[in-house]
Amino acid sequence: MNGPLDPETRGSGDSASDLERLARAATIGFDASSDREGPDRDRGRVRQLLAFGLDRGVYAIDVERIREIVRVRETTRLPRSPDWLLGVVALRGEVVEIIDLRLRLGLPAAEPDRASRVIVLHGDGERSAGLLVDSVSEVLRVPEGGMMPAQGLDLLSVVAVCRRDGEFVSVIDPDLALGETDG
Repeated sequence: MNGPLDPETRGSGDSASDLERLARAATIGFDASSDREGPDRDRGRVRQLLAFGLDRGVYAIDVERIREIVRVRETTRLPRSPDWLLGVVALRGEVVEIIDLRLRLGLPAAEPDRASRVIVLHGDGERSAGLLVDSVSEVLRVPEGGMMPAQGLDLLSVVAVCRRDGEFVSVIDPDLALGETDG
């Protein structure tokens, strides 16, 4: 096959390079910054996505999944938990698991800083979780036709790709990020 989605040619271990190859192959002409481009755009549903930074990349999550965004807090580590599960915090009377999204996606570890935030997701009644990210930047309005499935991309939780101001944005499915298996 030897294309941008071929595991043998994209197995560099560099997540940013993998994303760029996929996005070049799949999203030519799609841009979240403008819904006036392209006559075949689906002008029906517009998704609102919260854009955030991880490593040197831009990622996003559907705002409907987000309960709140908070500053990083000290966590209580759980015994025998995977590295990406930093621990738990008490937030408004509820125990919330904190997941280091960098580690969960296989990106290099980094210490949280002043720009780091935790994106707290709506719980399912049994479990509440927050995703530790490097920074939060903006809410994107993306027409459904402006997103392409991330088929063949070897990054856990990335389900779609779009563009914003010429920059690739990887859309995360939080349910996959919260999965039980260590990615």
